[in-house]
Amino acid sequence: MMHNHAFPTDVLCQPLNSDIPNYSIHNMINKQLEKFSEIVTEAHAKIQRDFQNINPVVSISQKMRSAGIPADALTIDCLKSKKRIIFILHDEYPSITNYQFSFKDKDPSDNYEQLETESLDSDVIYSLMENYFSES
Repeated sequence: MMHNHAFPTDVLCQPLNSDIPNYSIHNMINKQLEKFSEIVTEAHAKIQRDFQNINPVVSISQKMRSAGIPADALTIDCLKSKKRIIFILHDEYPSITNYQFSFKDKDPSDNYEQLETESLDSDVIYSLMENYFSES
């Protein structure tokens, strides 16, 4: 199920919950990010196999976490078109994955689409890449 919502910027600016031991936060984050990375890696391999003109580059950023924001970002860039898909995995909303279609050389907007994390699989990510990166 997809929703179009402005991702609340106050959520992005909340510090990590200090009531949870750091090792628990770290383990939860790693498992969530690891699972999503595996899904994206599988979709990435399928896209490279099926589309020679799309050669996406996947990156993970934990810069928000370094700034005290409990979230990770994963980006998929199409170098040829300079299009980018940004995914935000927020610790306090593990059932929702936010994403946005943007461009590598432009700042993202505050508006993010939402997907239920449970519904995310390599076919969904593949479809997002195929549809966005193959557009003119």
